[in-house]
Amino acid sequence: MNFSFTFLFCLEIDMPRTTLRPKCLDFQPRPTYPYSPGACGGGMIFTAGQVAWDETGEVTGIGDVAAQTRQTLKNVASVLHEGGATVDDVIKCNVFLADIRDFDAMNAEFARVFPTDPPARTTVEARLAEATMLVEIEAVAWVAPES
Repeated sequence: MNFSFTFLFCLEIDMPRTTLRPKCLDFQPRPTYPYSPGACGGGMIFTAGQVAWDETGEVTGIGDVAAQTRQTLKNVASVLHEGGATVDDVIKCNVFLADIRDFDAMNAEFARVFPTDPPARTTVEARLAEATMLVEIEAVAWVAPES
């Protein structure tokens, strides 16, 4: 099984890096190689690519990119929450579609989560980890330091 990765960098050397593995995502496979659903440091939170796994670990919305986008964004939000952020803190997203013709359906769901002032976003067509997966999303969020 293949997985995509987001490499995680901390912006401040004196800020410790913390890996994020929300309990609600414990169903996600634990690969034998180094991987975390997310990491944070220096006010930045990075998610690894999230897909439409539901709480049972199954891909939800088979054949339905809108349903998969909703579940994927829910999983992104769970990783962000573990790091102390919400989708309102997202400044950049990368979206990977198995078929770029699904852009409009994905975009409609994306707009529901980010209705105003959406984050910067790149959307590309890519081969995903499993044939049933139609969308994968990774996000970067910034949380202002507490004063």
